[in-house]
This record gives sequence, C-alpha cells and structure tokens, in this order.
Amino acid sequence: MGALEVVANKDWTGNGNSIYKTLGASNHTDKEREVNDFYATSPEAIDKLLEVENLYDYIWEPASGEGHLAKRLRERGFKVYASDIIKRSFKLNEIKDFLKVSPLCLSFSYDYDIVTNPPYKCAKEFVLKALSLVSEGRKVCMFLKLTFLEGKSRYKELFSKYPPKTIYVFSERIMCAKNGDFEGMKAGGGSAVAYAWFVWEKGFTGDTIVKWI
Repeated sequence: MGALEVVANKDWTGNGNSIYKTLGASNHTDKEREVNDFYATSPEAIDKLLEVENLYDYIWEPASGEGHLAKRLRERGFKVYASDIIKRSFKLNEIKDFLKVSPLCLSFSYDYDIVTNPPYKCAKEFVLKALSLVSEGRKVCMFLKLTFLEGKSRYKELFSKYPPKTIYVFSERIMCAKNGDFEGMKAGGGSAVAYAWFVWEKGFTGDTIVKWI
C-alpha cells in the first residue's frame, strides 16, 4: 500500500507514556511538570540554526537554564549574555525575570539578537517581549513546538501583527529534556514531539516562509 499502510484488527499495545510521547503533551499533570518549565534543548539545535541563519555577534539567551544553548553559542564564537529567572548549575551573567525587564533596566547596552527555548506556558509573551527589546533588523529565534502555530489568541496577538520571517522545521527529532535529563529521555525512548526554530526579524512584514532543516 505504499508509504501509508493500514493494519486492521491490531490492538493498541502502548501505555500512558506512549500516549504522552505521541501527542507531545506538556501538561498532563501538574506534578509531572517542572515548576519553572525547565526543559533543556539539545545543543544540536544551535548547530542546525547556524547552518541556515546568520546571527549577530552579540546574543542574549534569556532562559538559559543549565546553559545548553548558551554554551554552544559561545563555542561557535558568539558573545552571549546569559540570564534566567533562577540560578541552576550554569553560571549566569544575571538572574533576571525576562518578562519584567525594560530597556531602561538592562545591565548591558550593546545591540543583540535573542535566541532561546522559552518556557512553553508563556512562549507567546516571551516572543512579544523579545520583539519589544531588540533593535530594528535584529532577530528573535525561538525553539518551539510546531503546535505553537495553533490558537486564536496567538494568531490575533502575535502572528497577525508580527509574522515570523522563517520557520525551520526539524526533519529529525530534537530532544528537549525535562531538567536536562537527556540520558533518561533516551532510555525512555526519546521524543516524538516536533519542534522548529521560529525566526522573527524586527520590522519584517512579508509572508512567512517554512523550510526544513
């Protein structure tokens, strides 16, 4: 039957874990959700982004967590200002609630792009905040689930006003592990969640282009 094969009369043999992996569920219980929504991103995501985007020399990573993205960016030669709402094992430039900062209270004055995996529960707010802070022509790169494209409020408040310039869909799964436990995630079968880099360029008003990386 070609690429799509239908198997009849086959009972489901998965479990609850299989269901959550398949659906990419993020909130099935409050107990299982990390309190500050810390889900670390594989540094490979940065390598993939840099294959298709030229970023500014200075980058702000405002949800640095344990530094998975910030460290890879520094390894690739970028000057990274790393902040987060709390301190973990990674040394931050500053402990800062990104959603509460304003240009007047920033402790650095250089121009920058913003690159991060934001807490998904407030990802829309992170994007809007980032766009309010960067200069014209600078980029905001957000590592997000593809399901971020859905939703009336996101369309009304974000996408209709500030369309991304490019969305880069990962053709292979990139791991995003709770509390940075990549080994535990691998042992549990990896991830079935689809992610993409959503890239905004401040001032851009054209149609969004979707590419695969």
